[in-house]
Order: sequence, then structure tokens, then C-alpha cells
Amino acid sequence: MNFNLTQMPNRLIKPRQSGITMVMDKGLSIEEARNFMSVSHPHVDLVKLGFGTSFVTPDLKKKLEVYRSYNIPVNFGGTLFEAFLIRNQFEDYIAVCRDFGISYMEVSDGSITIPHAEKCGYIEKLTKHGTVLSEVGSKDAAHIIPPYKWIELMRAELSAGSTYVIAEAREAGNVGIYRGSGEVREGLVQEILTQIPGEQILWEAPQKAQQLYFIELLGCNVNLGNIAPTEVIPLEAMRMGLRGDTFHLFLDTKEA
Repeated sequence: MNFNLTQMPNRLIKPRQSGITMVMDKGLSIEEARNFMSVSHPHVDLVKLGFGTSFVTPDLKKKLEVYRSYNIPVNFGGTLFEAFLIRNQFEDYIAVCRDFGISYMEVSDGSITIPHAEKCGYIEKLTKHGTVLSEVGSKDAAHIIPPYKWIELMRAELSAGSTYVIAEAREAGNVGIYRGSGEVREGLVQEILTQIPGEQILWEAPQKAQQLYFIELLGCNVNLGNIAPTEVIPLEAMRMGLRGDTFHLFLDTKEA
């Protein structure tokens, strides 16, 4: 940090297993990625190339090299995994990840229906090739999953080998663990946390109010995903109690 302040929260430093920030890159240019990394790399743990953007991104290997030069792992997102799977190209997906040096893989079933035992089988197979994150929850706002089912699915996917389970929200933050308005389904979140360790859940939280909710609930070292590149520094300030929303959160009121 640039100067000393007392009464700061104990923010874990990289490389960290908890308190990770996963950024959603929806199409940054190589130069934009380089500029983004130059200011934000200390606070980024993982970059996801959103949905199928890796298929259409020009000079993809050069862009990946920008992130690699800062030791930031990249994954191609769950939608691309599903795009390969629905075309019966699972082995091709593994080959593509290998060819592009991708060691983080996201398994999801938000766009297609996969029997859950089969999904867990893909997770288990991919653990032989790298770190697996698996997404729980539907991208269909009309498909409401009861809390006990979220817990059951998350537990099974962690047992299959997922390092983190991702709580689905889409890039807009309006499905899954959120209502259409973006409001957190608080009862759902708190029930999940009675059974699944918080450090193994990556909460997709693209909106500021959502990020604030989880920081207030679980502290500065909560795992947050789908963060926009321009929001990484503001989020880190909020994690540290250096934004109006969290200004008093970590202060010792006894000294006030």
C-alpha cells in the first residue's frame, strides 16, 4: 500500500485461496488489457473471458500473454464449455485449453441441461488437467432452485473436485442468487452458508450493492466474481473500508 493507516482489515495477500477477485473481461483489446493490468494486477486473482468471447477475440494468444506476464490465470468461462459439450466436443475443449495454456476451467450448465451426475463426471475429468470452478444456478430467471438443492449441488461438485463453486448471477447480476431487480436473495445465501464453507464459494456480484452485501456479511476476504475491469480498484477500496459504504465497518468504535 502507498502509506500507513491504522485499523485496517486483515486483507489476505496474493497468492490467496480466499478473498479472490475474479474479473469478467467481455472483450478488452490487447492494449486495454495491458492498461488494466498495469493498475489493477495486485488486486486481481483470476480473469474470465466472458461467455464465448475467446472464440472471436483477435490475437487471443497475445492477449493471454498480457495476463500471463502478470501471473494472472485466465479461464474461458462456463458458456464456452457448454458450447463444446453440446456439440459433443468435450475432448476438443480439453485440447483447446491445453493449446492456449489455460489451467483454470469452468464447468456450468446454465444454458444446457446436463444430468448432475454427468456434470460431476466432467468436473472429475477436468481436475486432471487443471483447477476447476463449477457454476451452480440457472441463467433462466424463471427457474427457481430451492435452497436445499443449491446445497446438494454445491456439495456434490466440491466432492467431485471443484476448487470453488460459483453462485450464478449472470454478468448483469439479476438471476440465481439475486432477484430480477438485483436484490440479494438473503435467505438463500444464508441457508447455503449453513452447509457450504464460504471460502469455497465464489459469489458473482457485478453490482456495487451486491459487493457491499457480501463484504458486510462475510468480511473483506469474501470471494467475488464477475467484477468489471473498471470496478477492481473501487472494489478493493470498499473491501478495505476506504469507501463511504464500508467506511465505519472495520473501525474500532471503542477508540472513537
